[in-house]
Amino acid sequence: MDTTASDTLIRTHLDFLRRHAPFDRMEPEALRFLGERMSTGFYPAESEILVPEDGPPRFFYIVYRGKVQARQAGAVSVTEYSTLTLGPGEGFPIGAISAGRPSTNSHVAVEDTYCFQLPAADFLRLQELSPSFQIFCTRYIASLMSQSREQLQVQFAQRATEQQTMTTSLANLVKKAPVYVSPTLATRAALEKMAEASVGCMAVADDDGKPVGVLTQSDILKRIVLTGYDLARPIAEVMTTPPHTLSGSATAYDAALEMATHGVRHILVVDSEDRLKGVVSERDLFALQRIGLRQIRSGIESAADIEALQRASRDIRQLALNLLAQGIGAEQLTQFISALNDALTRRILELNLDRHDLYGIEYAWLAFGSEGRHEQTLSTDQDNGIIYVLPEWADKEPLKLRLLEFARDVNNDLAACGFPLCEGNIMASNPELCLTVDEWREKFSSWIREPHPEALLNATIFFDFRVLYGDEKVAHQLRHWLLALTGGNPAFLKAMATNALDVAPPLGKIRDFVTDDDPKHPGTIDLKKFGARLFVDAARVLALRTGVEATSTVQRLRQGGSRIGMPAEELAAMADGFHFIQLLRLRHQHLDTDHGAPGDNRVKPDNLNELDRRILKEAFRQARKIQLRLKLDYQIS
Repeated sequence: MDTTASDTLIRTHLDFLRRHAPFDRMEPEALRFLGERMSTGFYPAESEILVPEDGPPRFFYIVYRGKVQARQAGAVSVTEYSTLTLGPGEGFPIGAISAGRPSTNSHVAVEDTYCFQLPAADFLRLQELSPSFQIFCTRYIASLMSQSREQLQVQFAQRATEQQTMTTSLANLVKKAPVYVSPTLATRAALEKMAEASVGCMAVADDDGKPVGVLTQSDILKRIVLTGYDLARPIAEVMTTPPHTLSGSATAYDAALEMATHGVRHILVVDSEDRLKGVVSERDLFALQRIGLRQIRSGIESAADIEALQRASRDIRQLALNLLAQGIGAEQLTQFISALNDALTRRILELNLDRHDLYGIEYAWLAFGSEGRHEQTLSTDQDNGIIYVLPEWADKEPLKLRLLEFARDVNNDLAACGFPLCEGNIMASNPELCLTVDEWREKFSSWIREPHPEALLNATIFFDFRVLYGDEKVAHQLRHWLLALTGGNPAFLKAMATNALDVAPPLGKIRDFVTDDDPKHPGTIDLKKFGARLFVDAARVLALRTGVEATSTVQRLRQGGSRIGMPAEELAAMADGFHFIQLLRLRHQHLDTDHGAPGDNRVKPDNLNELDRRILKEAFRQARKIQLRLKLDYQIS
């Protein structure tokens, strides 16, 4: 072949590669290196391209035309998880060739297939030449997700033009040097300096410039003016300590979440050595967005009736959509939604306490399910309950009746604010879910003793509890007791693991995905049932097994997985897979609500762009990996 023909062929091949990640963002010289060093191989249908017996792979393969099936090899046979289909633009085996070890899968041509082949040595050289390719190979799914977020930002760019991004670092938000005083300074002098500097709060720092407290304008009224505090005394006696701090590398979103979670209006920004660098206020964050945190929190805190909270609920949704358009990650976004929904729920509880006398009763309002895991999406119903301590002086039935009447009003108010009543009646107004500490223990014990299907279903909902309002100590003791009980019960854990394997990732053996054949939902996948649930259920088993107190899925994965020795990069990939599925759910619910339809969890893979289809396939593959881990650990056939 002459030089001209060769160059034309290389250009043709490179034009193909530029349509697929990660080659679409690869440096020109690196891409040229790839085009010059790779060759083309033909593999007839059902022929083997690469098998473990070949030893360390000689080539890195990129599918050009046709399809390749990665089939699980080795002694372990897991039929329902055994295959993965790779299409044009996808490469293999990244892990094996990077580590210089045999592939763990057999790769077989499903149909007549052409593959580009890059020698192993050139593959390693390509990673040196191209930082983007190296990042892709080490954090495959995370790299793809980064590109997807960029596409999303472009998609919503027009809607977000009036807003700066919540991904701005706090270091970039801090516009002036911090004003602070010593904790030993007289309060009068501190107030004078505060007035002189025209600041809304006074930071207090030690001799090394490290913050130890803060005094806000609201603190002045409550702690100084109303109490007649002696202004000659040191500010240390009236400041709030410890102050809420974040590093300069944290984002505006991180500050917003901290404020939303703790009900504060100022965050102290510190450097890598914890020295004060500045202060970020709600006002600063408000300037970043049309519907801001300050508006919403102020609306919630000052709400005197349900109508005001209904407006706040709509604002929460709008703010979430704005953040989604800005490319905020799924983990942060669901936490943000949960934090503001928590604040709204607490205000509803407070308004109802004005009408219901529960003074002197030790109780807590519990959140279950996605709310208990801090994983609420834009479309969510109620899952809640009450735990209480029966006082010695009280008769049980009249007290429970008071709690149930209170819960019924709260449930109805939550429904009015956009949280539908639970069709399964998993609500605090259900007498079965308004229980004493001993009754909750007995309920949990019965599920653990006899883990029949209904008991396991209940465990998947109720074991994810957390306190939204009231006495946290009561629920904390319940969690410690529960973890001790389940951690020492391998039979129950195996039953939970078996239950977690009831639903398989919807990966097809020939087609990319297995979709619903129900005429009502043709060609769709329920991302809650066949996506998020797979990670949630597996992570719960890990948490119960290892004594992890966290309720969020990702924290359970990270903490539980590390305690049993799972590699950090493997856990990171699983977390990324879960986050992408959550992100797709949020995006889909966003688009549905934009068109006036109630949001749901169903997506059509055929409607996704090529990049998102690829990430979704990898996310399901990560779900398959963690399910396989459960299958092996608990010897489930």
